Amino acid sequence: MRRLTGLVLAGAFLWSVVARAEEPAKPPPRVSSALPARAPVYTLRRCLELAEQNYPKVSEAKARLRNKEAQASQAYTAPFSEWTLTGGIGPAPTVRGTSVYSPNTDVALTSNMALAWQMGIDGVVPLWTFGKISNLWDAAEAQIKVGEHEVKKEKNDVKLSVRRAYYGVLLARDSLALVREAAKQIDKHLGRLEARVDAGEGDDIELLKLKMYRAELEARESEAQKQERIALAGLRFLTGVKGPLDVPDKPLTRVRHTLAPLGRYLDAARLFRPEVNMARAGVLARQAQVRLEQSRYFPDLGLGLSARYSRAPEVTNQTNPYVNDSANRFMYGAALALKWKLDFLPQSARVAQARAQLEEIRATERYALGGVGTEVEQSFAEATDAAKRVDAYTRAQGYARQWLIKVQQGIDVGTFDDEDIVSPAKEYALKRFSQMSAVYEYNIAIAKLSQATGWDAIAPVE
Repeated sequence: MRRLTGLVLAGAFLWSVVARAEEPAKPPPRVSSALPARAPVYTLRRCLELAEQNYPKVSEAKARLRNKEAQASQAYTAPFSEWTLTGGIGPAPTVRGTSVYSPNTDVALTSNMALAWQMGIDGVVPLWTFGKISNLWDAAEAQIKVGEHEVKKEKNDVKLSVRRAYYGVLLARDSLALVREAAKQIDKHLGRLEARVDAGEGDDIELLKLKMYRAELEARESEAQKQERIALAGLRFLTGVKGPLDVPDKPLTRVRHTLAPLGRYLDAARLFRPEVNMARAGVLARQAQVRLEQSRYFPDLGLGLSARYSRAPEVTNQTNPYVNDSANRFMYGAALALKWKLDFLPQSARVAQARAQLEEIRATERYALGGVGTEVEQSFAEATDAAKRVDAYTRAQGYARQWLIKVQQGIDVGTFDDEDIVSPAKEYALKRFSQMSAVYEYNIAIAKLSQATGWDAIAPVE
């Protein structure tokens, strides 16, 4: 975009006309070349909202969060769901009598058979697991926190991209307006100069220079149109808008945020930056994992419950309590159960693995804190530099305007020649474009500072 500064040479003709009026310059009309006449207009606020809803990376993070929430639900219900229901149905031969006497033989298959069925349920209610359940829950909750901050991270990143594209459209259109107005003024002077050269009164060298400037403006106009189209295409992708998209027709202005001391932004990054909070939640999850593995050195205590019912109509029901009647019975029971896995050596290795993973995520947390701090300082430096350049170019633009007015007044009274207007007009246009570019860079620097700190209020939405 900086290459558009070549247009300022031709801008001398525009600003000479402005200087004659000795009034503040008004921004030239802005025209969008890349859009149909009735494209829907989206404000920056709306673009940010749509990006949070539709951007694929945000949707991916939300899907991973739902997966983690489902895993947490499983962790909460699995320990109390150790129940098994079994049943069966099949043919059974007729068997009469008791354990003392039966008229039937021991032949399993006979011509006289009937259906028999049975059903049973078994399970254990955990009473004391030495922290296995509670630590599993802690790890699951920490994983949900990781997922939530991951969603915030993707939203944080896409907001920076949206602001970059949005401000890029405004800058491209401001550049287009400047180029087209300058070309319009050049065309007026070009025709008069050609007539003078044809009459033998003009300087053909100056005519060639003017034609060269006009051709350069055509190239810069094409470049600005390209940048506008690219920015709008990126904005459509980021927001998920199908079809034409436009932004409000207004000039690019400096965002309303006054830089605070650097320490405030560093503190904000430690509190709000999603990557830092993801690392913190990861540490909590790994700590819970270590405690979970350590608790597996100990047994599980629970209440075992069982109930069974079986029925075979063709088999005589045995009422003797000393006879095991598996064909016709109803039984239930409860007992204190213990389960202890005695693999102490392999379990110690699993504990060591969990501790190593904990140290790994702690190192990741330190890396995140250090890297985020560096990003904040870099973004702060860029914003500080851009703010100074905005102020400096604004003053320079004012000085160039005063120079332009004085030269124009000198031309009117005869102390300057007409060609003396070129240099001050050129500098005025150059400083104006530099100020416009500095405003864009300041807005982007503030957006980057907002992204680096996770403090979205830094970057206004309008």
